[in-house]
Amino acid sequence: MRPRLVFVHGVGGPRDPDAECDVWLRALAEGARAAGHSRRVLDLVRGWAADARFAYYGDLFGLTPQAQGDVPDEDDEETVLVGSLLREALDERLQEPHTNDEGRVLRHARAQLTQDGPAQGPGAAARKVLSAANTLLSLPGLRTCGGWASAGLMVGHLRQVARYLRRGEADEEGLTLDVRVRRPVERALDPVGPTIVIAHSLGTVVSTETLHAHRGTVPLLVTLGSPMGLRSVVGARMRPQPLQVPLSVERWLDYWDRDDLVTAGTRLEKAVRPNDRAVRPVSRRVDSDGLSVHPAVKYLAQPAVAGPVVEAIETATHA
Repeated sequence: MRPRLVFVHGVGGPRDPDAECDVWLRALAEGARAAGHSRRVLDLVRGWAADARFAYYGDLFGLTPQAQGDVPDEDDEETVLVGSLLREALDERLQEPHTNDEGRVLRHARAQLTQDGPAQGPGAAARKVLSAANTLLSLPGLRTCGGWASAGLMVGHLRQVARYLRRGEADEEGLTLDVRVRRPVERALDPVGPTIVIAHSLGTVVSTETLHAHRGTVPLLVTLGSPMGLRSVVGARMRPQPLQVPLSVERWLDYWDRDDLVTAGTRLEKAVRPNDRAVRPVSRRVDSDGLSVHPAVKYLAQPAVAGPVVEAIETATHA
């Protein structure tokens, strides 16, 4: 019996779930080949190794390709939260080794987020966030880190994290946005058999919260470019508290790239408590080519990521 393999995406604009599933599988196969699992490459791409599902919730943010980078002129809760997220990410990043030029840019962006004076007034928070984002995009590699062509697009994508964590935007049935976002993930999980979950960016937050209510088994949870290490802004707003490994998870591997600003280089074992079976996240650093490091496919193509996934699929198949 094939185990289930569930991909959970992160922030970004609208996407075709079937096409994305194929792209993620091919990236995983590339990483598997590099990890010495060439014989499983065709099985992965053709869907023979696992029942692959792509849990898509991007349409729930109501974004269009034209509007996804729009940032309100007026200050709102999401914009303020994005500013807090960036401040914490910058504080964490500044504690890591960095070049003098990189440190100068990071400190300047940090100062822009906290400046007082004439910039105050209506819309001040939005202006600060956009100014800091513009400064950060001058860092080599960061503009392509998340596929951000502009500061507005960068902030627009990060606002999705804020909107999820705000727990608002109830629909006509009274279901808040975060509840509706978790539903596609819930439906993708195997309620009886094993499910291997690979989640990226905001999807790591969504998946972790979803798995607390899952009664099936998760032999492996893989998180890529997770913001959960931002303990004050993200971790403290997740549910349930205290932040803990879901009981359904038997193993958790977390991967982060130093050039991925979203992760801030924080190891999740410092932010997430073990579950009752003593399972805790194990964080591993990966290094890409320095370009477009945040997209999921860059992580999946890493042999250090793909190897354990293939091994988990094989173990679950023969269990």
